[in-house]
Amino acid sequence: MGKKLFITATNTNVGKTYTTLELFKIALKKGLKPLAIKPIETGEICADGLQLLEECKKIDPSLTLKDIVVYHFPLPAAPYVAKGDKKIEIEKILDRIEALAQKSDLLLIEGAGGLMVPIEREFFIIDLIKLTAPALLVTPSKLGCINDTLLSMEALKRRGIKFSWYVNLYQDRDSFFKVTYPFYKDYFKEVPLDLELVFNSYPHWD
Repeated sequence: MGKKLFITATNTNVGKTYTTLELFKIALKKGLKPLAIKPIETGEICADGLQLLEECKKIDPSLTLKDIVVYHFPLPAAPYVAKGDKKIEIEKILDRIEALAQKSDLLLIEGAGGLMVPIEREFFIIDLIKLTAPALLVTPSKLGCINDTLLSMEALKRRGIKFSWYVNLYQDRDSFFKVTYPFYKDYFKEVPLDLELVFNSYPHWD
């Protein structure tokens, strides 16, 4: 069974799917056999799941969208709200994750929204991460990201979750180096802007 990596973020629309697809490409380039899963997706169309499926079918043509997206709810809201009166079975998600992990060298697990997005009343995305894999925290480059990044890191540390992080520069790239980078450089010493370098360091996170 291959390794597993959970791609999460400080919030929604930060770049989890983009990052997952880029990691997929990097893994392929290194001769690995990656697969990806998005356990829960909300919104009318499984846009993220369909993108992941397209890549996964290059590895295993037999896979379908139901293999990649375990639960889909049309309402674009947190899973707890979007599911209505339905129940999300965590064991079903865990079983699907393990099944795909058995078929791959690296299983990329894409979360929904940020860490504290509720799945059930007292079960959050961060709890699913705790049960599955080390995390890659994707952070934005827009103004305000310092607070979001540090809060998310604090939450991961409190749960004892092994993680690394990566700054997705798609938002306010130019201003990032003026308003955010100076603090990151002084506080963290190294600022992860190169996803391939982050990928290469993955085996050493634990």
